[in-house]
Amino acid sequence: MSNKTDEELIKIVTVNRTKYQESAIDAAEKEIDLRQIDASKFEKITAKVELENQVIKKIENNTVGARIRFVNFIIDFIVIFILYCIIVPVLETFLPLVGRAQLSIYRLGSLVFFVALYYIPLEYGFQKTLGKIITKTKVVTLEGNKPELIDIISRTFCRLIPFDRFSFFYSRNGFHDAISRTKVVKDNV
Repeated sequence: MSNKTDEELIKIVTVNRTKYQESAIDAAEKEIDLRQIDASKFEKITAKVELENQVIKKIENNTVGARIRFVNFIIDFIVIFILYCIIVPVLETFLPLVGRAQLSIYRLGSLVFFVALYYIPLEYGFQKTLGKIITKTKVVTLEGNKPELIDIISRTFCRLIPFDRFSFFYSRNGFHDAISRTKVVKDNV
């Protein structure tokens, strides 16, 4: 227990007590005595943990279900598809693509580019895409904060995982949520 922070030790003997075996709790209490951690620190950390738990509970209660997520997907897919169908054929007329393989690689690469170009700026800048604007939802971290750019990039490219869309049938969050540690919640959060 000597490598644990004061906060971690206090959590072990208070709010997370049920998650540990009695020997671990005893070791944490001994370490607290050795460090002479005072009661005021206990109160601060307990209050902080309770506040964090309230935020997490609020996020959980406002996480949207599979139906709304599906509506978001359909709207966003239609927007990406329309942009793709308008822009890519125009660009193809200027490119010297001679074989089917080159054309296929170009089209697949273009689709990935369009997905990234759509989701990354919108979700990072506004926490929303057109689908989320219509359904009044937004992307947040598990703590309820605005996601960082790396979270949004991770989230966007995880959408390309095969069967990501089907992952919503088995859990409230899809693969791209779980891996990027984000959630989609009602806009009022």
